[in-house]
Amino acid sequence: MMGLSSTPNIVQFENVGLRYGTSAETLSDVTFSLAAGSFYFLTGPSGAGKSSLLRLIYLDQRPSRGLIRMFGEDVVTLPRARMPGFRRRIGVVFQDFRLIPHLSAYENIALPLRVNGVAESDIDTPVREMLEWVGLSGRASARPATLSGGEQQRVAIARAVIGRPEILVADEPTGNVDPEMAERLLYLFDALNKLGTTILVATHDSLLLQRLPHADVIRLDRGQVADPAAARQQPPRRR
Repeated sequence: MMGLSSTPNIVQFENVGLRYGTSAETLSDVTFSLAAGSFYFLTGPSGAGKSSLLRLIYLDQRPSRGLIRMFGEDVVTLPRARMPGFRRRIGVVFQDFRLIPHLSAYENIALPLRVNGVAESDIDTPVREMLEWVGLSGRASARPATLSGGEQQRVAIARAVIGRPEILVADEPTGNVDPEMAERLLYLFDALNKLGTTILVATHDSLLLQRLPHADVIRLDRGQVADPAAARQQPPRRR
């Protein structure tokens, strides 16, 4: 079971099942935990249920059965009125970026702060810092359509982390970029983790696992958690 240590768990799943409509369960008897401040990869073949599991974590979906605890509280029965406060503690990097097309890179990154009611006088500095952190200081005024896939992904990451979330989940964040950019994005996640944020990256790219050997691995297979050690039994990365 993942995350068993003296470090408190930020996420805990116990016998979780997820079914869409009357179809077979997408996730079945999923049990694992994430230790606060740790780095995890979520792996598995296409259709294994990775995106569905992430949706449960960022509270976009409720399970069909089982227990999910986050930040020490049961989120399955969490009242809707408390959902926004919980979601502010979670950063999400979507596979399709989900940037606002008519807003500049700067405005996309600033959006979470504005939604949370941060004063305008307190927005510019952190947004500029985020742009510099992801290497886009010179692209602040660019709209998403004029950015490359890698640049859009970096804007999405900056937007996800500007509120200093306690946990960041990323769905196939390197799926639309070249290997060099994938390694750079992974470095950004690792740097954020070193600042204390729990990271969960869903990926089908086994090479990413080799680049961060200190990260733990959760492997899904047909909607169930498989042996996490098997996910590391990959050939060494070629240099």
